[in-house]
Amino acid sequence: MAEQQTPAAEGPDALSLDEVVTYTSDLIRIDTTNRGGGDCRERPAAEYCAARLAEAGHEPVLLERTEGRANVVVRVPGTDPTAPGLLVHGHLDVVPAQAADWSVDPFSGEVRDGLVWGRGAVDMKNMDAMILAVLNSWHRTGVRPRRDVVVAFTADEEASAEDGSGFLAERHADLFAGVTEGVSESGAFTFHDGSGNELYPIAAGERGTAWLELTARGRAGHGSKANAENAVSRLAAAVTRIGAHRWPVRLTPVVSAALKDIGAVYGLEADLDAPGFDVDAYLAKLGPAASLVASTVRNSSNPTTLNAGYKVNVIPGSATAMIDGRFLPGHEDEFRATMDELTGPDVAWEFHHRETALTAPLDSPTYARMREAVREFAPEGIPVPYCMSGGTDAKQFSRLGITGYGFSPLRMPPGLDYNALFHGVDERVPVDALHFGVRVLDRFLRTA
Repeated sequence: MAEQQTPAAEGPDALSLDEVVTYTSDLIRIDTTNRGGGDCRERPAAEYCAARLAEAGHEPVLLERTEGRANVVVRVPGTDPTAPGLLVHGHLDVVPAQAADWSVDPFSGEVRDGLVWGRGAVDMKNMDAMILAVLNSWHRTGVRPRRDVVVAFTADEEASAEDGSGFLAERHADLFAGVTEGVSESGAFTFHDGSGNELYPIAAGERGTAWLELTARGRAGHGSKANAENAVSRLAAAVTRIGAHRWPVRLTPVVSAALKDIGAVYGLEADLDAPGFDVDAYLAKLGPAASLVASTVRNSSNPTTLNAGYKVNVIPGSATAMIDGRFLPGHEDEFRATMDELTGPDVAWEFHHRETALTAPLDSPTYARMREAVREFAPEGIPVPYCMSGGTDAKQFSRLGITGYGFSPLRMPPGLDYNALFHGVDERVPVDALHFGVRVLDRFLRTA
């Protein structure tokens, strides 16, 4: 018989609410800026997390593919050995921050005016701190979850993930044995719609990543001479076509559910499968809440970089560009075919980086538990499904058969835009939001 678990109503202990603030601040002060190309060192943050876990009686392991690019993994045994395991993961690296643009030192971890300030406050050292605080509270109070909970703190999420979740999935799959589902960033945060409603989007999908490198080749020559094989002109024409392309609407099951559930908040009903249904007109009726789904009703392709030439009077023989492409679950083939058409015969393209699109069931017991945990601590909140426009480490862990959800709970006040804080200036998180996150995460992980 499975050991009786502590009732969910008891919640985390009071010390954990202080710890989550301290841990968030401490982790921000450890500069783990990921500039890409391997320019990052997460090991000090990984050692910090491992030390906190060891203090609470856990046995974490540190793993590196590249020196200094450390990951931490620990398994917390559940009370039901027949239940599938649950992965909870958070990345340790952050994007760069230009200190001159900030009102505080972005790596100060300053706690001021009820807020913790610094790079990583919402993406995603706050979640790392919540995980640590919950596990340490469990140790002090003797709580065990029903399922095995495997925790992974990863490197390199803000770049290729090759030194982080990709490395773990490829080289250390045994640490995730029996795990069928996972949760991580970008879900269960407060979205204020400007009409008094508080939505809590919980992610059940991600668009696929298709970062492309375009190369145009032509005939090099003098800038004063006529040249019908100008590589720069060929590239510019292809980039213009890509940037101007209007992708067709493709409603996946998760996006369709999001449109219906969000629409219901405003008394809207729509037959999304009806011929001639105008999704853009429907989105306009959702007001600010449309932003939760507008980027996921289509594939997308945005030109981001150009590189050509070395002197004004010399026509170069080649020119390159980068495209940030994203494709919906089930629509990668359409994306590829469209890029073949848009680039044309004079421009070649290849994947600079590609990751799969994800979708997760909305009718799973795990998704229901996430909704219930949010409702318990935000009874006025309205949980809704959504698909992330970007991607997370869930893509790499999906190679192990792990279904991924976005669930890193934060109760944000009006006027503090969660999405705008991602990779933004003056990134910060309210202390109250961290407390809410610990309570909700604790409730979910106990009952999942």
